[in-house]
Amino acid sequence: HYMEEAQRLCDRVGIIDHGELIAEGTRRELVGMIGEHDHVRLELGRGDSSVADRLRALPDVQSVIADDAVIDLTLDDSYTVLPQILAEANDAGARVLSVEVKEPDLEEVFLQLTGRALRN
Repeated sequence: HYMEEAQRLCDRVGIIDHGELIAEGTRRELVGMIGEHDHVRLELGRGDSSVADRLRALPDVQSVIADDAVIDLTLDDSYTVLPQILAEANDAGARVLSVEVKEPDLEEVFLQLTGRALRN
């Protein structure tokens, strides 16, 4: 019932719904079952459309939304793509002030697999 704690403490998690084990695996494996993507927000020192264009060309980047010095990306897997993103931004001469990664969590997996929110 406490997915946040399970996500933080456990290497593997089982999701049980109405007494039936419906999924089991690592957090990444479970997220992969529902096809969710990671979201990354880059804050740059200044706006530069060439950075967004370079990031759009990367193979595992699903979408890029640029608003001045903030770039929001949707990625297949932030662990493998983030180093490429930072390298592209650096090669474009951009100064990256912050990087925020939002990965799908186990509560989102539970909701997608069971069709309803967690209950106590």
